Parts: sequence; structure tokens; C-alpha cells
Amino acid sequence: MKIWTKTTRTIGAALLGSLSLMGAAQAQECKDPEVIRFSMIPTEETTQELTLYEPLVNEIKSATGKNVEFFLPTSYASVVEAMLGGFVDLGMHGPYSYVIAQDKDPELRVVATYAKHKGHFQEEGPGYKAVLVARADSGYKSVEDLKGVVIGLTDPASTSGNLLPRVSFTKVIGAELEDYFSRVVYTGGHDLSAVAVFEGQVDAAFVATHRLDNVLDRGIAKMEDYTVLWSSPVIPQDPFVVNGRLCPEIIDQIQNAFLNLSESEEGRQYLENVNASKFVAMTDADYDIIRDLKAAKDAKK
Repeated sequence: MKIWTKTTRTIGAALLGSLSLMGAAQAQECKDPEVIRFSMIPTEETTQELTLYEPLVNEIKSATGKNVEFFLPTSYASVVEAMLGGFVDLGMHGPYSYVIAQDKDPELRVVATYAKHKGHFQEEGPGYKAVLVARADSGYKSVEDLKGVVIGLTDPASTSGNLLPRVSFTKVIGAELEDYFSRVVYTGGHDLSAVAVFEGQVDAAFVATHRLDNVLDRGIAKMEDYTVLWSSPVIPQDPFVVNGRLCPEIIDQIQNAFLNLSESEEGRQYLENVNASKFVAMTDADYDIIRDLKAAKDAKK
């Protein structure tokens, strides 16, 4: 049995008081910015029509009572660096670029992602696949037919446009991409990869299903213009990520802005424009499958 003397109680009370003050100080140190800076990995939507995102931005403004500034990046890496440097408070990453960023800054926290409608190549739900496509009239009927051709990737930090091809697909061909194909090029975007295939600039390319759908919906090509020669397992959609150093109530407000977006007419129109039915809550653990793929890729170095 422990016996608490007056001195012990005094020290204990002082310690508890000190801890309370520390907790209060830590709570005061959370980030409460006047303006929320928002960025997204470059996609055909962000580069084509920034006004498309106004309903989402307006919902975040309403939920937080703060202005929102949109930062248009030039690459996946620029979004990662902007979040790691504290310049951006909220960002949409690719699954792979999120894992890269979160590995460097464990304070990053995923809050939501899209639940997509079923599309031309896209399956319904909060997941998607990488597909290897060639022109339907190219004469390529199998992966074996592609040996020695020019292949298109998207971005070094892309999940479906680099990570899956270098981990999952290399198991199919039993070789590294550079050893199997005559040339491997980065196009800079999924839409650019799809267009490069259609225009004959590359013989085949790895493209995300929902991004390929976007190209078709814009009328650049038709579904029958492509043949799918390989597809990956389902992986989680692009995560929307917040800086975990934001004050907890702000993080909750931002997450609720995503989850409640489908309740307004403006929000529903936005979701239809990005071929989604709603946003769904996600956690860091939902992207462990990407960590496993990254670990496998890193082990090959």
C-alpha cells in the first residue's frame, strides 16, 4: 500500500498542475490558420477547369469559417513538398504519393476519398485499378506482344502510373520494365498517357481506370479505341489529406465538409462532374496495401 504524505500530495498536485498547463499549451500550439491552403495532384480536372472545385471549396469555407486558397501544382512531388513544408494545409494526393509523404511526416492524416460511379473502365466504389492499354487497332493482343515496344508511365510518384507497373506488373513479365520494353517514358499525366496511346506516341501505357474514363468523357477518344492487356488489383482512391497539426476542430470541420457535400444541390453537381456519388471517410490504415507495394519496390533497389 502506498502512503501519500502531505509533501507527496503537494508534489503530485504541482505535477498534475504542470501537466495540465503543458496540455493547455500544446492545445494552444495547434495550427489555426486564417486561410486554408488547398492543393491537388495535377489531373485532367484540375488543369482543365479549376471552377469545377468551387462547390467543394465553398463547403470547406462554410464548415470552417475560413477562406480557402487553391494552389495549383506542377507535379505530384510539388504537392508532397508543399505539405511537408507546411505551405499547404489540405491536399489531394495519389495513394503512393500520400504514403511517401506520410512516411516523412507522420502527422499527415487522410480524411476522405471519392466513391466513384461505375464508368467505362472504372468500377463502382472507393477503389480503382491500373490498366495497361494499347490502341485497339494496334495488333497487340497480349502482354507478350508488347515486348520491345515503347511504354508510357505517368509520374514517378503515381500509384497506377508507376508503382503498380514496377511491382505488380513486373511479376507478370518476370523482368524490370526497362529490360522488357525498348523505352519507358513518363508522360506527366494519366490523360496524357491515354492520349499518347491514341495518337501513337507510345505503343501502350498504364492508366488509372477513372482517369481513362475522364478522357473518354471529354470526347478525346472512345472506349472502343482501346484494348486492355493487363489490369491490377483494386486499390483505394486518391486520399484527401490534412496537416495533422491543424487544431482538431478544424480537421473535423474539413472532414465533415467532404462527407456532407452530397447534401446540397451544388455539391451533388460537383460529385456528378467528377463521376462520384459521395465522399467516404478513410483512415491511414486503408492505404497499408500501398505501403506493402512500396516496400516491395524499395526492396528491389
